[in-house]
Amino acid sequence: MPADLQTPVATRFTLRPRRAVYEASPKPFEGDLSALEDFDLAYRTLCAVLYNYVPTSGHPGGSISSGRIVQSLLLETMVYDFSSPYAEGADLVCYAGGHKAMGLYALWALRDEMVRIGRPDLLPEDKLRLRLEDLLGFRRNPTQPTPLFKKFKAKALDGHPSPVVPFVPGATGASGVGVGMGLGLALGARDLYGENAPKVHLIEGEGGMTPGRVAEAVASAASTGLDNAVLHLDWNQASIDSEKVTAEGETPGDYVQWDPCEYFVLNDWNVVFVPEGLDYKAVLGAQKRAVAIKNGQPTAVVYRTKKGWRYGIEGRASHGAGHAFCSEGFHKAVAPFEEGYKVQLPHFSGEKTGDRVEQAFFDTLMTFRKAFEAKPQVAKAVAERIAAAQARYKKRALKPRADAPKLAKAFEALDIDNPPQALRFEPGKSVSPRGALSDALGHLNKASGGALLACAADLLGSTSVTNVNADFPKGFYHSKKNPLSRLVPIGGICEDAMGAMMSGVSGYGAHIGVSSSYSGFIAALEHIASRLHGIGQQARRSVDGKPYRPFIMINAHA
Repeated sequence: MPADLQTPVATRFTLRPRRAVYEASPKPFEGDLSALEDFDLAYRTLCAVLYNYVPTSGHPGGSISSGRIVQSLLLETMVYDFSSPYAEGADLVCYAGGHKAMGLYALWALRDEMVRIGRPDLLPEDKLRLRLEDLLGFRRNPTQPTPLFKKFKAKALDGHPSPVVPFVPGATGASGVGVGMGLGLALGARDLYGENAPKVHLIEGEGGMTPGRVAEAVASAASTGLDNAVLHLDWNQASIDSEKVTAEGETPGDYVQWDPCEYFVLNDWNVVFVPEGLDYKAVLGAQKRAVAIKNGQPTAVVYRTKKGWRYGIEGRASHGAGHAFCSEGFHKAVAPFEEGYKVQLPHFSGEKTGDRVEQAFFDTLMTFRKAFEAKPQVAKAVAERIAAAQARYKKRALKPRADAPKLAKAFEALDIDNPPQALRFEPGKSVSPRGALSDALGHLNKASGGALLACAADLLGSTSVTNVNADFPKGFYHSKKNPLSRLVPIGGICEDAMGAMMSGVSGYGAHIGVSSSYSGFIAALEHIASRLHGIGQQARRSVDGKPYRPFIMINAHA
């Protein structure tokens, strides 16, 4: 072999040095968590109730196993303002695993109820709340004909989350799109606010990490230095068909031969591993450690959990399935709540009509309300934690970086009747449509100070999208090394992740994401992200009334 092609061969394989760090079992949280134990009991019970009264629809298993993870975020870790769901500069939580929507709705409604009882001064206007009454709309559409749904003007809550619900930044659900979308949100926040950017917390399970588009997005987050992204992985090892999704210890996985810690370490993410992922003190300690890491890399917190914990049906049997309607198993699942709160939930009997089932569902929700009002110390303790999150938000008082892009100026620069001379076509001169488009986008980018972030499937020059970056530093964007470049490296030939991440970039609201590739590839691979983006934008606009936030997909050439 020629000398210039020879490579030293190691006798033992090791990963090269990582920028990121790995930590297991960080210092547990210290403090009284008794109110959170009572809160989680109500949460798990409400998940069981939601599945029962839809009836028998939704995903109780993953909603329950991820419950303490998200509760800890909302009640202790995050910086946000409950009174203002659209507050700028607040931390975000993104349910990348959209099938856990049952848990999101249950937790959001319980949080609202705790504030209603314990700190009513924090309540936002009604359209920005998700009340107990809104749970009547779980897996219903806006034309639901039942009387209580109409009487209380309940929100129609999709089987997967969308921004019709407060504090939900985008529509998720299709496998893998949520991770890319959430990382796009983190990119939008990181570019707008700089090194003090708000955190974007993603919620996912190990099954949701197996799609190829997720591998693409995870690689991009490390390459771009998205140090404000924190992915919380509910590692419960159960999917629809498998009880060992990933490898673990010496046991091979059914689907993939990595465990989640290995996966993230390989991709140069910080990893905080929590072997006791259902222990509040361990969970909170890990989250405190995760947000304190300052090495320029994204972070994953991996929690070992059990799907369907204490529900009575565990593992894959609780994925999209649960107890039969008002069965003995259901009543056993809710018995600990009845004992702990000294109440008895209604028992349904008689003809199972839609109106009668809805009435029983409503009566059950009102029994929850009475239980909380009779035990106000739980509500007050939880509400004070939510008030503390608001205080942290007000104290932080983030402002965009001094030279941040101004998206409005891109729209102000649109003058179809009087385009700038550089964009005018000369008769007889050959011009490619993709080149003309890219020149126009470059003009808007210059006018807005860089409000367009662009990517291509290793085809920046071939699809002419390079011109979007004509007035900015050459090379790829990196949050620390090259933060003013407008070209985002998304894993190479990775149209799937490109669409998901650019939808998140646009969804954050300060940029327009641009993706580009050959039309035969990009049209097929980005249509799912595009559809979810459209659903999310329509849902958000129905609440806040503000303009759509488009992302641009360039089908450059065949």
